[in-house]
Amino acid sequence: MGEYLNQQGYTCLGVRLAGHATKPEDMIRARWTDWTASVEDGYNLLRSATDKIFLVGLSMGGVLSLLMSTRLDVAGVVAMSTPYTLPNDPKDYPIRFIKLYSYFKTYLPKSAELPGASWFDKEAFKGHISYPQNPIRSIAEMKTLLGEMRAALPLVKKPVLLIHSKNDKYVLPENIERLYDGLVNVSDKTKAYVVEAGHVVTRDAARHQVFALAHDFIKRHE
Repeated sequence: MGEYLNQQGYTCLGVRLAGHATKPEDMIRARWTDWTASVEDGYNLLRSATDKIFLVGLSMGGVLSLLMSTRLDVAGVVAMSTPYTLPNDPKDYPIRFIKLYSYFKTYLPKSAELPGASWFDKEAFKGHISYPQNPIRSIAEMKTLLGEMRAALPLVKKPVLLIHSKNDKYVLPENIERLYDGLVNVSDKTKAYVVEAGHVVTRDAARHQVFALAHDFIKRHE
């Protein structure tokens, strides 16, 4: 997606969030404030190249984009496949219990289905890289981060584009509706659905539709 937007003339930076793209043990050590700091670092790097910055994020990246738009001077937000709450949110388990449990059990499987089963573009899935399991300690951090985002939704005032797949089995489509309703002070908010994609809409079969939606939104507000 960054390569596509760069070809349209935009300066793009893919922020590697703390604990990501190395090894799962690094994720266990990362806290939600490390993830917000990663976004802030990327924002400051881009400020040396441009005065107008859009935050674009997938899944937890969408959560961070919405939250950090209330802390940074941005022109708009594109949030894709973004959760409002955790999938299968263990509401009965407080965050302190999840943290304690993580000392006894380190990881949970990512999904009950076979890897790639929900992808429409099977060839694209072959090149998809992700951690094979979810650290339980990180679930507590994600739950805290989601609470911060939900509290910040009324503070979001910049234009927002929400994109979600109707076939997302990981973060169900109802999440986009709850996010949209929570953006009570955004005068320019748009929700868009795609169908030929699972959770990772930026890599699956509908990716070019997603790219075009984001490009049109950015062009309209640049």
